[in-house]
Amino acid sequence: MRLDKFQKIIIISFLFFLLILVRAFENTLFYDPFIYYFKNDYLHKAIPTFSGRNLLLSMTFRYLLNGIISLAIIYVAFQNKSFIKFSIKFYLVAFVVLMITFLIILKGELANGYLFAFYIRRFLIHPLFVLVLLPAFYYKQSHSKEII
Repeated sequence: MRLDKFQKIIIISFLFFLLILVRAFENTLFYDPFIYYFKNDYLHKAIPTFSGRNLLLSMTFRYLLNGIISLAIIYVAFQNKSFIKFSIKFYLVAFVVLMITFLIILKGELANGYLFAFYIRRFLIHPLFVLVLLPAFYYKQSHSKEII
């Protein structure tokens, strides 16, 4: 089923609103003691105590939720199954690499500083990849039409 431009705009707007809701209710939906740590006096305080299992499950759930919404945005925008297949693989590889890196950094108690952990965590809990993939797919789609 092909959507016209107006329908795409409405659906994508709704999906972005869902991403905003995930962020707005992050304190009630997800276990993440680092939300408060990075908002406050993180330069002078030790890392908070945390449950590794709960943090892993919560971050996985949040990444999955943001990922599903992001994949829906990509699908509605382009309606191209190969873009979705690539995006799923990209999200899976990114999750594994980022989560392992984040857990290793936490295991070392941020010994090398907080910035690297801060940015790794950012990529895990916020839907930043959709902001990279949308223009990349747009560029690919617009240039593939020129070749044909």
